[in-house]
Amino acid sequence: MAKLEFDQLLEAGAHFGHLKRKWNPSMAPYIFMERNGIHIIDLHKTIAKTEEAAAAMRQMAKSGKKILFVATKKQAKPVIEARAQSINMPYVIERWPGGMLTNFPTIRKAVKKMSSIDKMIKDGSFDTLSKREKLQVARQRAKLEKNLGSIQDMTRLPSAIFVVDVMKEQIAVREARRLGIPVFAIVDTNSDPKEIDFVIPANDDATKAIDLILSVLCDTIKEGLEERKVERADAAAAEEQQTEESTQRRERKSKAARKERVKKEDSEAMKAAVVSKFAKDAEVDE
Repeated sequence: MAKLEFDQLLEAGAHFGHLKRKWNPSMAPYIFMERNGIHIIDLHKTIAKTEEAAAAMRQMAKSGKKILFVATKKQAKPVIEARAQSINMPYVIERWPGGMLTNFPTIRKAVKKMSSIDKMIKDGSFDTLSKREKLQVARQRAKLEKNLGSIQDMTRLPSAIFVVDVMKEQIAVREARRLGIPVFAIVDTNSDPKEIDFVIPANDDATKAIDLILSVLCDTIKEGLEERKVERADAAAAEEQQTEESTQRRERKSKAARKERVKKEDSEAMKAAVVSKFAKDAEVDE
């Protein structure tokens, strides 16, 4: 598993918290000190908590579960998009659609609408529309793609969500909590960590810090996915071997049965020959 280095986090500015007057007292266990009115985050705890989150995510990936990545703030959007795409996980980087988790069937209907438009384009029925209708449909498709294109393959609720900036994404966190979905998050000194299952204390405004933490998490998820592939391949090979052994056992039994049948037939033929011989001998004696 890839590991975070203290110096890397320091260079990325992950230790910078918010102004002391903006702090959330619940973040006290993760604050190392205060300097020039700014809270400094304990990076040793950042490393430990990242490793803890990575281990949990690895197990989820190994089990074939999906993790939804959420970040709509400017600094995190490109990082989330690139990292989530690299491991084929769903993500949200535009406005969070209210009810995305708590009203998931409605969101799925919108995604299906996008698929039906694509089908219209493929089968040629789109070309039969008027110019105005084409424009309306194209605009609708573009809007759906922008907001929901990144979750098009998410056919069921995610097993967990990962959030950058819990204050900005509080609706997503609230929906996940209501449904009992575990929440992983990068939490800054001005946020409340009590609603987060896996807290990663760090500067949620520094793009480099976000990318550094996500690189470790996504590399670990990738390892979990690879382990899943290996396990499934091994299971398939074991099943194939078991089937082959079963076939061989059946063939051996069939051969043994044929031998026994031939042996029995030979024995009965011999008996018949002996009986016939005795009968002939008896006729001669008479």
